[in-house]
Amino acid sequence: MKKADARRVTSDWAELFPEFTVWKPLRLLRRIGPVLQGITLNRSTSGEQYYPTAHVHALTRDFPVVSLSLAHYQHQPVTAKEAVDVGRHAETFRAVAGRTEERSPLPLRRRPDIAEIVQAYRAAAVAAQRGRRIPTGIPELEDMVLVPAAAGERPLAEETLDWVRQIADGWSKYEAPMGWTDTQEWLAHLEERAGDPAGLAATVEEQIAQHGLAKVRAESRPGMMAP
Repeated sequence: MKKADARRVTSDWAELFPEFTVWKPLRLLRRIGPVLQGITLNRSTSGEQYYPTAHVHALTRDFPVVSLSLAHYQHQPVTAKEAVDVGRHAETFRAVAGRTEERSPLPLRRRPDIAEIVQAYRAAAVAAQRGRRIPTGIPELEDMVLVPAAAGERPLAEETLDWVRQIADGWSKYEAPMGWTDTQEWLAHLEERAGDPAGLAATVEEQIAQHGLAKVRAESRPGMMAP
């Protein structure tokens, strides 16, 4: 895909979803408190096609890139219909955009609230845990607690932390989340971070600066961290 094509494709998607900001070529973002919601237009290996992906990224963790969290837990499986030939972009991208909306775990035409985002994380965590007795879906489990905590929605954060504890009770005593030697130690760390909204806010601001997100549209609601 040539640079001119990438600019044209990005511009057309931005017109379809005007609440999103063009962050980089082929990447649209908007910020909902401590969360980024994005639409990424992934190039194929040949560069002759691209695949749209709806996703989120929590700013409550120190992470080197804007991730495609929840992209693998969309409502419907990816099919060839989601691919857009660059040469036929103008004729086909609107239909593909409609299917992207249908597949997205969160609404794209309106801004989801924090509770909806937490529910999407929970659904992803349940899918990751299904049929397993070892820790999986750890980023989603952490994000679903830290996002509402950073957004000032303490009751939701506490309720979700209790739910995470219940999930952790089903793990084998011989296993712990990656990077931790003990599950209870991980849970205590998660509770400590959730109880430090000032620290979470500082992390969010650091991540905004690190990833150059100052111009990304942000929305604040009652009880939500200001942009």
